[in-house]
Amino acid sequence: MSLTDKINEDIRKAMLAREKDKLEALRAVKSALLLAMTSEGGGEVTEETETKLLQKLVKQRRESADIYEGQNRADLAATERFQAEIISAYLPAQLGPDELKPIISKIITEVGASGIKDMGKVMAAASAQLSGKADNKTISMLVKELLT
Repeated sequence: MSLTDKINEDIRKAMLAREKDKLEALRAVKSALLLAMTSEGGGEVTEETETKLLQKLVKQRRESADIYEGQNRADLAATERFQAEIISAYLPAQLGPDELKPIISKIITEVGASGIKDMGKVMAAASAQLSGKADNKTISMLVKELLT
């Protein structure tokens, strides 16, 4: 079952269960998928593109929640965090820092990085290899830690 089919099915279930907040998050995903399909010439969206799209939506909601919290709007922040959780359920399992360290160490060795000045090379290789498995913020933090 494709992601679009899964989202459509979950929208139907959310409508029947009258889950307004969940429905809002699912409709946002469906809208983003439809935009991606039409922008690429009306064809199917690849799994990699779907993953990047979902990561972008989750990141947007988390950043919005942080802004709302900074403005003392806990009600809006809670809604954004809830939507981020709903959307992230459709992402592949993310690797934790403990699982990422050996992979990043291997990448550092392969690239031949010796210090923080080589962070760009390491980040390029790590981002390509770990695309969809970890967010770049976590990868960047670990690369800095391992290079210093």
